[in-house]
Amino acid sequence: MTTFPGSPRLLRGGIVLIDPSTSRVLRIIALQYNPDNLSRTLQVQGIGGEGGDRMESLRLKSPPVETIKLEAEIDATDQLEFPDTYATVAEVGIHPQLAALETIVYPSSFQLSVNNGLAKTGTLEIAPMEAPLSLFIWSKNRILPVRLTEFSITEEAFDTALNPIRAKVSLGMRVMSVMDLGFDHKGGNLFMIYLQQKERLSGRSQRAAFNTLGIGGIP
Repeated sequence: MTTFPGSPRLLRGGIVLIDPSTSRVLRIIALQYNPDNLSRTLQVQGIGGEGGDRMESLRLKSPPVETIKLEAEIDATDQLEFPDTYATVAEVGIHPQLAALETIVYPSSFQLSVNNGLAKTGTLEIAPMEAPLSLFIWSKNRILPVRLTEFSITEEAFDTALNPIRAKVSLGMRVMSVMDLGFDHKGGNLFMIYLQQKERLSGRSQRAAFNTLGIGGIP
């Protein structure tokens, strides 16, 4: 990174974990390097064609299902040159960075132990363990409640103790809308803010004229 004093501060994307009940921030995970590419897919949730009713062909039953995919890089090669400054990296490589991401999709060991204890006491119905709410942050314009749906790690280099020192992490995320969480849920509220921001940005886009399309108007 340049040390020129006039250079802009580079913002990083990342994931924030919050308590879904209290909104308390549990953890902030910043990506070491921003991905070069971020792909988004919007699956339209219409009802046209399902029942054969022409009156329903233009109706939308809910927001589209939006999925996001990215590939992030984690590299501790340069840090290994300064073992006194980066003692943790020198000891265990990038295990902590990988573990911070991986534990998003794991129930905690405490939760597993509690449920095991309940099972041993004969509890017939054990509620599924609730995970923290994950927020994907990609600038102030995109703060999205998400569920991780795909997760793969390719470890590419190791130190002499076989600790990973370079890896690529592929993440697939599904944006959680008010249809998933409800309007009263913190995640549902954040989705509505995201949608309203999208509407405001749409209003700032330059409007085209009919002659741009080579026509004078709609016949």
